Parts: sequence; structure tokens; C-alpha cells
Amino acid sequence: MSYGAVVTHQSGSCTSLIQSNQRVALPSVDGRGRIMRSGEAVREMEMGSVVVEKVGGRSSVTSCFSRYPLKFIIPKKVGSSKTDAVWVYALNYGGGIVSGDNISCKFSVGDTCTMVLTTQGSTKARVGSNALLAIIPDPVTCFSTARYCQKQVFCVLPDSNLVMVDWITSGRHESGEKWDFDLYRSTNNIFLEDGQPLFLDTMLLDKEKIGCVQEHMHNYQVIAMIVLLGPKMQYIQNLVQDHVKKVMSEQLQHPSAAWSHQRDKADHFITKPSFIASCSAFGPKKIGLLVRVAAETTESVYKFLRHQLAPLEPMIGVPPYR
Repeated sequence: MSYGAVVTHQSGSCTSLIQSNQRVALPSVDGRGRIMRSGEAVREMEMGSVVVEKVGGRSSVTSCFSRYPLKFIIPKKVGSSKTDAVWVYALNYGGGIVSGDNISCKFSVGDTCTMVLTTQGSTKARVGSNALLAIIPDPVTCFSTARYCQKQVFCVLPDSNLVMVDWITSGRHESGEKWDFDLYRSTNNIFLEDGQPLFLDTMLLDKEKIGCVQEHMHNYQVIAMIVLLGPKMQYIQNLVQDHVKKVMSEQLQHPSAAWSHQRDKADHFITKPSFIASCSAFGPKKIGLLVRVAAETTESVYKFLRHQLAPLEPMIGVPPYR
């Protein structure tokens, strides 16, 4: 039995994503502006798929497909040979997503297998029994006026394990762009095998609806979300909760040089920590943990991820974000 849902991933100034999601009766157009015949729209969305299953007692790729503008690179070895994990690098030709790109990927991680996906991409994934799927991308960085939408859907069993990092920076600082894109929407949904929702989350930053995004961010330049789910993640969940509680308690009780000062519209100074994190459990018996982060620098979030996800190394071969 397979699980999953159609996923879209799009950026740029084009507005066809809304039409595609609503399935309105309009001609389907590919990324190069061509009108597609009946049935081609579905195939156009299926840019790539990877199936990982046990072969000879080890996690192995048994099926891999990708086509322009997507490419998968699957190295033969990452980390120690004793580690049973498949690493998948999802790349875009040209170094990024451009206007009109609409990318959908499917992943299936078989029972007791481990797979690591290392770059941002639209995901439709089924995670098997006692399996681990780790999605640890670099952050999304939207250019000025960009419109970017992403949806990731995961279908899991009660003993599946998932690590998912989803984060965004304010833009290209060297070009003077800070929260200058038109639209950013990222949806992450996790369902149990019977279709019951386990985790439903959408982050929406829409300049048309809320005005200047930068004003609402209070000088924070990075927003991140980390999801840790499953019995293999319980140890890491406990460590993360303890660390976040300790760090935030110390910051609130003893403000330091790490705090920043910013004038508000009334010309008053606002004092706030340069890094904020919070944790909340979800699911039956609190099997999942949600971590949210807001920070003034990208490096501080990289540092946080390296430290908090370091215990994954024995499972995936190398420490994440090393």
C-alpha cells in the first residue's frame, strides 16, 4: 500500500500555482509557456521519485527517476560504511528555482530503511515501519518580488521516524533585500496510515495581505521550524527541549550583549534577544516535537541545527549541517 498526496513547489512571479491547486478548467501550461495536451499536466508535475528498500540487509535505492529542471545525486558512500543510510541530493539546473518552475517529488522509504534528503524540495513521502526519513535542507532565500509556494505531505506509521527542517531567510542582504518578496507559503502536513491528521502547519507571508513583512519581523532575518517524530527521535527530543528551556531561561533572566536594541515607530527602544526558540509536543503520547526559531543571523541557526541534530550522526553517517 502506498501513501501520499500531490505536492507543488513554485517560485517566481507567475500566478498559475493557485489555478493548478484549485484544478480550475484552464489550459495547463508548462514551465516554458507551452500549452499541454490532456494528461501531460500530471506527467509534467512528476519531476522525480526515489524508492528506498532493503537489499541484502542494507538500505538501497531500488528506483530513481528525475527530469529537467530536477536532478538527483546519490553518492555511494556518506560517512562510515557501518551506517545504513541512503543520501539523496536534489539539485536544480542553474542553481535555483525560477519563475514558472513547478516541481513535484515522490519518496518511499521502506520498512527499517533510512534516507536523508539534503536540499529543499517539494515532497510527497511514505515512511515505512521503523524507517527514518531526514529532510535537512539549506534555507530558502527568496529574491525581491518572488512568489514561492511549497507543500510537503508525509504519511507515517505509528513507529515511523521523521526529521524535517523547514526554514527561510529574509533574502539577499548584499543586494539590500530584506523580506522583500511578494509571497512565501510553506505547508507541512503529516498523516497517519489511516488518514488521520497528526500535524498540520502552514506558514504564510503575503505582502498583499499584511503589507511590509519586514516591519512585522522586528529585525529577525531567519525563521525556522524543526519537526522530530517517532520512537528513534525521543532521545533527541529530550535533549532539544532541555537545551531550549535552558537557553531561553538564561536569556530572559540575564539579558546579555546578545540582545539587540531597535527603535519602534514611537521612537522608543525595544530590547529583545537576537535568537528565540520554543518547543511544543504533539501527537499521541507526545510522539512528536515541534521546534520554532527566529534569529537575526543565518549562522546562529546553522549553529543551533548542528548542535541539536548532532545525535543523528550514528543513524545517517555524518552530523547534519557540519
